[in-house]
Amino acid sequence: MPILQPNSGERLGDHYVAASVKSLTWGRLPTPDRDPILTIASGETVTVDTISHEGLMEDQGRDPLTYFASHGVAAGDVLEDLVELAASDVVHTRGPDGPHVVTGPIRVDGAKPGDILKIEYLDLTPRVPYGVVSSRHGLGCLAGERPVDDVTGEAVRIISQFCTADVDKHTATMAWGENRRITFPLSPFMGLSGLTANTDVALNTIPPGAHGGNLDVRDLGQGSTMYLPVQVEGAGYYMGDPHFAQGNGEVSLTALEASLRTTVRLTVLSAAQSFPSTGTIEGPFGESDTHWIAMGLDRDLNEAMKSCVREAIRILSEVAFVPESIAYLYLSAAGDFVVSQVVDDVKGVHCLIRKADFPAWV
Repeated sequence: MPILQPNSGERLGDHYVAASVKSLTWGRLPTPDRDPILTIASGETVTVDTISHEGLMEDQGRDPLTYFASHGVAAGDVLEDLVELAASDVVHTRGPDGPHVVTGPIRVDGAKPGDILKIEYLDLTPRVPYGVVSSRHGLGCLAGERPVDDVTGEAVRIISQFCTADVDKHTATMAWGENRRITFPLSPFMGLSGLTANTDVALNTIPPGAHGGNLDVRDLGQGSTMYLPVQVEGAGYYMGDPHFAQGNGEVSLTALEASLRTTVRLTVLSAAQSFPSTGTIEGPFGESDTHWIAMGLDRDLNEAMKSCVREAIRILSEVAFVPESIAYLYLSAAGDFVVSQVVDDVKGVHCLIRKADFPAWV
């Protein structure tokens, strides 16, 4: 496949944003006083280049050319914007800062607090035919147990698995040893997608919240839509943490992290305009052609589950006109609750609700 270097290849949107150092933040989300990298009209589309942090991190040498060369990647097949960021004087400190590289913010004319921004994921195209899955620094679901060296059993700082991708076949492959391999489907999505929060403090990229952010909901892929409440003038939309694939739970710490070129349509809706589709939302809500996607967030996984159940009941009550008691029982019989991720400090649960079960929505 052709490598989608900045300003090259097909760009489907009305606008295009390259992932240059000037358009990025690393480890922190944009604040209200950050100048927009682009201003668009409501309903316009924008194609955004995003870059993965894998191969860039300090524990990997902050030298993507050397890192990926060690896995057989030619220098010309490493993204130029990734190399530019690695060589820049951008300060990044693991711990206070998250790992994610964020492209944004994009200002949407007319957006104001109280409105809802509708984000439609129109296209997610791999920029490179490879990616990396990692477990590092005693983090992940099995913190304190892993990562470990499989031979010695001793704890190690980081284990990363380089993967190749066949974009035409929509598959990725992990290979190890002699002719040992696992092949699994590609299903690209943006792990991190959100709006600027009304805070003077630049938020760490890791925990998601009412602003969206690092939700890691794999069902928000191509063809899906997310809705978020606007907190500041212009909305301040951003995206990052591109994924080629992720298992629900994201248990080792990362997904198959790899850079994407993503096209979205951004539309400003008043609360009244959005209500038939979303009801009264106070945080992220998603949908596809076939499902509503309710989300619950909390540092306690049990509380995240409860929050998701409450949100699913709210959606069914306000959008599908189902009495709340009936909605609760229906969800027990037919709702599909899954753990989105358990590794982002604030944990996530999301529920897939089939629209086909509600005739008015078919």
